[in-house]
Amino acid sequence: MNWIILIIAGLFEVAFASCLGKAKATTGTEMYYWYIGFFISLTVSMLLLMKATETLPLGTAYAVWTGIGAVGTVLVGIFIFKEPAAFWRLFFLATLVGSIVGLKAVSH
Repeated sequence: MNWIILIIAGLFEVAFASCLGKAKATTGTEMYYWYIGFFISLTVSMLLLMKATETLPLGTAYAVWTGIGAVGTVLVGIFIFKEPAAFWRLFFLATLVGSIVGLKAVSH
């Protein structure tokens, strides 16, 4: 169950990073709504990470959490913010995913 909580925490990390990107691209009242979304997502993500680390190894949980956030944010950048999807960027993203899977595989 804590792995599911950790995955959800990672998805909220993607949400708070995405809110920052949207806030940067907007002005006025809409910008403040994105910042509110950022703070809510950040809070939920941290609380879920704290809950997950009650039973999961801290180093592995943190690596998986940041990995989900990094991979998810890059994908949001590519599909939502139209950032480039260059070969080397995707290659290193794949190595990151492989490392996260490896860490989970060797965790007790």
